[in-house]
Amino acid sequence: MAFAPEGLASEGLAPKLGTLTGLGIGPGDPDLITLKALKALQAAPVVAFPQGRPGQIGVAQRIVTPHLQAHQRQLPLDFPFVVEDDQLQAAWRRAADQVWEVLKTGQDVVFACEGDISFYGTFTYLADALSLAHSDVTIHRIPGVCSPMAAVSALGIPLTVQAEKLAVLPAFYGVDDLERTLDWADVVVLMKVRSVYASVWAVLKQRDLLSTSSVVVRASQPDQIIYRDLAAYPDLDLPYFSLMVIRVGKAWPLIGP
Repeated sequence: MAFAPEGLASEGLAPKLGTLTGLGIGPGDPDLITLKALKALQAAPVVAFPQGRPGQIGVAQRIVTPHLQAHQRQLPLDFPFVVEDDQLQAAWRRAADQVWEVLKTGQDVVFACEGDISFYGTFTYLADALSLAHSDVTIHRIPGVCSPMAAVSALGIPLTVQAEKLAVLPAFYGVDDLERTLDWADVVVLMKVRSVYASVWAVLKQRDLLSTSSVVVRASQPDQIIYRDLAAYPDLDLPYFSLMVIRVGKAWPLIGP
């Protein structure tokens, strides 16, 4: 915790600014947080995280809650589930303002980000908005385990081996994006596959890739679900946190008898 030296306020000087640290806290299992992130989490006076949907606890909050201590202040930040850029920009600025109100008092803040902070992580938007508004803020980053790593561990396969080429497609990709990617990649990970599952399934069937494709729902969490060999699952009704792993090259295992 950062404090101004004794008597500083009485002299009219501003206290030293607190530091913002982004924590990659893993995909869901509280035990997948790194030791470095755990130490930073438990040392911080203020712990921020994305607020869950109305009436629900968010994934990041659920991950960190077992590690928190009673004296730590929790700061949920609203990042709406929308795609409109103006609404997102406004939300990031509001969140940055909330964090700034803490930092300017000299207190440090950690922001708990599901998965890894640099892998489609919400922390990037918060850090950018804060830096733009207050260039003197110090920001640190601690990486974490991202969901594709947890998913392939659950499947019992490697993500890549040897010279295999990996492609990751985020949300809002289309069939054309997938088709072009399948032409060159050996392994493809599709993030948040829910909204495009039916069209993806049709492409995989056409290319005879259903048997080497799998879906992992809520990787590493207690209610994790795995679907292997997708030929039997043309009509899956998937939740938001679902990803697909497609092996385009050699089928696993790669080592024969």
